[in-house]
Amino acid sequence: MHAACFTVDKPMMIGIIGRSGAGKSTLLRMLNRLTDATSGEISFDGLNVTGLRGSAKRSWQSQCAMIFQQFNLVPRMDVVSNVLHGTLNRRSTLSTMFNLYPDDDIHRAIDILDRLGMAAHAPKRAEALSGGQQQRVAIARALMQDPKIILADEPIASLDPMNAQVVMQSLRDIHEQDGRMVIANLHTLDTARRYCDRVIGMRDGRIVFDGTPEQLTTGTARDIYGADASFSESTTSTQIETSDAAARMMADIVAQ
Repeated sequence: MHAACFTVDKPMMIGIIGRSGAGKSTLLRMLNRLTDATSGEISFDGLNVTGLRGSAKRSWQSQCAMIFQQFNLVPRMDVVSNVLHGTLNRRSTLSTMFNLYPDDDIHRAIDILDRLGMAAHAPKRAEALSGGQQQRVAIARALMQDPKIILADEPIASLDPMNAQVVMQSLRDIHEQDGRMVIANLHTLDTARRYCDRVIGMRDGRIVFDGTPEQLTTGTARDIYGADASFSESTTSTQIETSDAAARMMADIVAQ
């Protein structure tokens, strides 16, 4: 990262784009304090995040939930228990060791799964689910933290286009319905344009674009990715042609 600076005045959904190695994941990890900044400052509502230590740092990380590309679920554990792991930062070591959770937390976990169309899968092992379903479980786990910010690091990179749209719509709904800030690293331009209020482009650890989806033209994208005139964003598109069959397939995925 090199002097990356941006300000967010209100909760919004922000997409961060750029080629591999541009610094997208490092930026999110620095925001969450999984990686420490060597200089500069990250602040949120007047709080100097870069200076937090110990319990204050853990408290910040519970307010700034991470969703990872590889889901980071416990494969042999049931879905609802994976979601309940979102409460571990406020639970005792003893209760965690014996997998003991208050009834209120269990009910809330199931309610969150229901919101994401996953309640029917609550007793299943996480390893029995599809990739799109596992990512929705990871989103549910993040919501169990009741965070102010959700950071999603390439949340759809390993998903097919249909499941990618379901996951992105879930994140968009969380932003709109809960008023939470969502910042997502994305690898497709059409996804950033469709779901985000603001797009930040990174190249070689620097922010080289910060604007609206409408301002993200093909020419701008070439500059962000350091590409020539042969650059085509269609090769990584998650767009699905609209048809009755596609609509039915999307409904089936959400209902699974």
